[in-house]
Amino acid sequence: MIEMMSAQQKRIHPYKFNLWLGLAGIIMMFAGLTSAYIVKRSQPGWESFTMPAVFTYSTLVILVSSATIQVGLRAFKAHQMNRYRLFFAITILLGILFVVLQVSGFYQFEEKGMKMIGIGSNPAFSFVLAIAGLHVVHVLGGVVALVIIFFKAFSTRKRSYDSIPVEIVSTYWHFVDILWVYIFLFFHLLH
Repeated sequence: MIEMMSAQQKRIHPYKFNLWLGLAGIIMMFAGLTSAYIVKRSQPGWESFTMPAVFTYSTLVILVSSATIQVGLRAFKAHQMNRYRLFFAITILLGILFVVLQVSGFYQFEEKGMKMIGIGSNPAFSFVLAIAGLHVVHVLGGVVALVIIFFKAFSTRKRSYDSIPVEIVSTYWHFVDILWVYIFLFFHLLH
C-alpha cells in the first residue's frame, strides 16, 4: 500500500505533463526561428541594427514579474489570499506593461526607417517582428491565464486550495520570462 502511494506521488500531474509538452513545442519553434535567422543573416542585403533601449526596459519588467509571480505562488500555498491576489495583480500589470513596451519597441524600429513588413522591408527586421511578436502573443496568453486564475481567487465557492492551476500558470510565466531573456540576448549578441 505504501509503495503504491509512493509511486502515485512520483507521477507528474497530467496538466503539468501537458504543459511541459507544450513548452517543448514552443522551444522547438523558437529554436527553428532563431536558427533560420542565423542562416539567413549571411545573405546579401541583410541589415544590422541595434535594439531600441525600450527592449532593455521590457526585459527588466518581465524579470520583476517573474519574482512577483513566485511571491504570489508562495502566498497561495500558505493560504495568504490577500497577498496572493496582490502579487498576481502586480504580475498581470507587469505583463501588460511588457507588451506595451514591446509594441513601443516595434514602433521605434519603424521610426528609424527599419520597415518590418511589406514592400521595402528588410528580412532582418521581419525576423525581429516574427520572433519578438510571437513571444508577445505567448505573453498575452499568459496574461489571460493570470487574469482567469486571479478572478477565481475571488470566488465565493468553497476553496479546495488546489495549487496545481497556480503552479502551472507560474511555470508558464517563468518560461516566457526565460524565453524573452534568450531572445533579447540572441539579438544583442548577433548585433
